[in-house]
Amino acid sequence: MAQDKRLVWDLPLRLFHWVLVLSLIASWVTAELGIEWREYHMWLGYWMLGLIIFRIIWGFVGPRHARFASFLPSPMRLFRYIRDSLTGKAGETVGHNPLGSLMVVLMLVLLAVQVGTGLFATDEIIWTGPWYPAVTNATAKALTKFHHFNFNLILAAIILHILAVAFHWVVRKHNLVVPMITGRKEADLVPPGEAIAGSRLVLAAVVIAVSAACAWTIINAAPPPPPSLY
Repeated sequence: MAQDKRLVWDLPLRLFHWVLVLSLIASWVTAELGIEWREYHMWLGYWMLGLIIFRIIWGFVGPRHARFASFLPSPMRLFRYIRDSLTGKAGETVGHNPLGSLMVVLMLVLLAVQVGTGLFATDEIIWTGPWYPAVTNATAKALTKFHHFNFNLILAAIILHILAVAFHWVVRKHNLVVPMITGRKEADLVPPGEAIAGSRLVLAAVVIAVSAACAWTIINAAPPPPPSLY
């Protein structure tokens, strides 16, 4: 008989995770394919702006293990987890472990920077971000340069994340990928009081609508390009 499992990761959070993975891949591909694909790259940037806004809001109103307050570690908790990990005494956590929590925050910051700089970017040929007219050309070039550099930081964070998942799978014998697909973990790892009751799909729909409205407002509030750019 299969072991009982309890719900930990809500459906909106899981969809965000995997849609973000696909969006990052698509963004990289469209950036590498050249100027003919630049418009699609920009649209993906707008899409990811909405995703980031959703995750930030969901981090305050979503189910327990999606909330920042439930997984951001105190310095002492982080120190104890690192110490116990080095000595092989760290146990599995229900939600994000302290190091995983820092990775969530780091990725959100890096992605926000990536999308934010992209709004001002220019390829100096045809395409510019919607907020390009709000800054000088020199500033836009500097932000574009940082946009390219920051993607390397995102790649480094992704590699670190994959290595951490592999470490848990191979060394600690805990598969972190399957729960991020099914949302459930083995019952012996999840005390009844720490499982979530559901995914709050109605609330998620409201947050999605708000996120889309916020992204649309940010993009369309940009100043119009000067006549010389027409």
